[in-house]
Amino acid sequence: MTNTKSKSFTDKFTEISMRFGSQVHLRSLRDAFAIMLPLFILAGIAVLVNSVILPKILNEAQIQVAQYWAISIQNATLNMSGLLICGLVGYTLSTNKNFEHKIAASMISIAALIVMMPQVIDVTGINQENIQASGLLSYTNLGTTGMFGGIIIGLLATEVFIRLSNTKQLKINIGGDVPPAVNNSFNNLIPSILTLLIFSLVSFALFALFDKDLITLIATIIQEPLRKINTSLLGTLLIYSTGNFLFTLGIHQTVVNGTILDPLLLVNMNENMAAASSGQEIPHIINGTFVPTFGMIGGTGSTICLLIALFIFFRKNKQYRQIAGLSVLPGIFNINEPVIFGFPIVFNLPMMIPFVLTPVMGIVIAYIATAIGFINKVTVMVPWTTPPLLNAYLATGADIRAVLVQLVIIILGVLLYLPFIKISAKALEKQAKIDA
Repeated sequence: MTNTKSKSFTDKFTEISMRFGSQVHLRSLRDAFAIMLPLFILAGIAVLVNSVILPKILNEAQIQVAQYWAISIQNATLNMSGLLICGLVGYTLSTNKNFEHKIAASMISIAALIVMMPQVIDVTGINQENIQASGLLSYTNLGTTGMFGGIIIGLLATEVFIRLSNTKQLKINIGGDVPPAVNNSFNNLIPSILTLLIFSLVSFALFALFDKDLITLIATIIQEPLRKINTSLLGTLLIYSTGNFLFTLGIHQTVVNGTILDPLLLVNMNENMAAASSGQEIPHIINGTFVPTFGMIGGTGSTICLLIALFIFFRKNKQYRQIAGLSVLPGIFNINEPVIFGFPIVFNLPMMIPFVLTPVMGIVIAYIATAIGFINKVTVMVPWTTPPLLNAYLATGADIRAVLVQLVIIILGVLLYLPFIKISAKALEKQAKIDA
């Protein structure tokens, strides 16, 4: 009876999690960020070159000239991230909803975001004087500050556009032998106009009644409070551990982390890279590279620790030796599905515990080390496939102390995994005897 209830609860929990992960808007958001990943990595390379390499080979005057390159990269990536994510969300949501006119949806999303931008902005002149100017779009609103606004407007504008486009009464079919692109343009004419009119009226109402714009309101009311909670140490540990626990049930951790945590961590990462590029104080400890660098060593669950434990302490166990041998090469590049499903960790109660707790330990240790100034804050976005130790060195701007901290985390992780591997092995032996 207890097993039936437990199984029923697990099945229900799994079903709810799967529905959450497959929800079309959340899935579209994950897809959009995946498409943008190369730009963020390029921005990270620019920060690394600008902050670490150039100061070692150039004098101050030469650095000021060379920084033109890094700033250009920053403008094309970080400082356009809100605008880019808005268009990509429009495209991915249209794709996931099987909407035919994906490019049109992307275009409308971007146009709707621009409609919501303030028409007068505060700018800093060459002589550092603060002035107001019109007819300009600021990198502040187009970049990381406007990223959450870009996400929300991209989702809303695409939804409105798709619904209007699916209304037959609003379609104009000119027929004849006109090119398909022309016919599609007329089909989308009225939905496009109505969508932008709706957003323009909202923008006008906010300005006329409250002297505000939607981008500022979203950043102030939604993005910043949510980011402070979710990307705090406690919030990150809670959300990240939930995602890792789901992975032990066979549901990929991106179901939770990729939708609730990663976009906000990415905003923190972008602000750190921008601050590093301009020589300002780095604002955030926890960000989109910090968490995987110290909490996903070898992949989700920091399973490189598990593999090391298997090689050192269980090399006489043929089964474990084979699993470790097959999993070590992918694990070096933080790909750990072979060990998660091959060991297995999935639905293996003893292994669930270190799988969830080891990343918590790593994040806490690295957080403390950063907070007390022992290691640099993470300012370089490195590819998630960068091997352990190297990723810590690069992510912190070539800080060798970060490598030492990560090495300590790995050693402690091995010790944490070790007793649960023994428990799991004994459980398997008993189960084998029962089955025999």
